This record gives sequence, structure tokens and C-alpha cells, in this order.
Amino acid sequence: MKELTNEQLSRQDYVDGEIYRLIQTLNPTKESIDWNIEMIGEIRDAIQNWMVDRLRLTSEQSFYPFIED
Repeated sequence: MKELTNEQLSRQDYVDGEIYRLIQTLNPTKESIDWNIEMIGEIRDAIQNWMVDRLRLTSEQSFYPFIED
């Protein structure tokens, strides 16, 4: 069974964490927004679409590593 490397897991954590920080930073209220991986995932997909598909800056694996079937 394949597993992500520590480096790949760190990259995932970094991307998700930065998206969460962006959400908190853009929040115009004083209310805290709880960690919500569904929300983070939707935003990550949009960013990935731009970086990978539209701008062709990087690969999907480099942007957000995953285990291929």
C-alpha cells in the first residue's frame, strides 16, 4: 500500500494551513471561523485549477500531493 512521504504530508499541511489563514485574514468580522476541511478543500480546488490547469505553473502532484490509484 502506497503512502505519502513526510515531505508530501508537510506540503498538504502547508497548503491547507495557508488557505485557512487566508480565510481568517479575509474575514471582515471579529468572529473566528472554525477549521472546515470541506471549505478549505473547495478553495484549494479553485486555486489548484488556476495554478495547474490555467496558468500551468506546476503539476497537481507538486501543488497538493496525493496517492495515485
